[in-house]
Amino acid sequence: SPQLPDGQDLPLPPVILGELGKDPQIPTVCFYGHVDVQPAKKEDGWKTDPYTLTEINGNLYGRGATDNKGPVLAWINAVETFRALKLAMPINFKFVIEGMEEAGSLGLEKLLEEEKQCFFSDVNYIVISDNLWLSNKKPALAYGSRGNACFFVEVK
Repeated sequence: SPQLPDGQDLPLPPVILGELGKDPQIPTVCFYGHVDVQPAKKEDGWKTDPYTLTEINGNLYGRGATDNKGPVLAWINAVETFRALKLAMPINFKFVIEGMEEAGSLGLEKLLEEEKQCFFSDVNYIVISDNLWLSNKKPALAYGSRGNACFFVEVK
């Protein structure tokens, strides 16, 4: 766990793992999202308190509304809508919602490794829903991600 400057250990926030559906005849999609944000103050240029969700002319303003609380809620609302309409779910859902993406996702890699043979064993697809807006009226739709590869070379 991370440490404060005085050496005190800082507990990691929990990662929420959730699932809905276990039908082996349909695919299982794992959705990833985060709910933490970078610090902000009104003096940074906000017209409203950044930590109070505020509606102005039909638009919502607040820290994390698009990165990334909005996308997290969109998936939860989609599931809620299917259930409210009593529609059969076309997929099994798994959710991974974490609170440290903005600080490097400390502890997430260890959790993924620990759960790969259990919670993640039947996942067919993963959706990373951490988006931005292309303009004031056009959200981005992520349809793929690039991977990262790290190499270390030691020359003597």
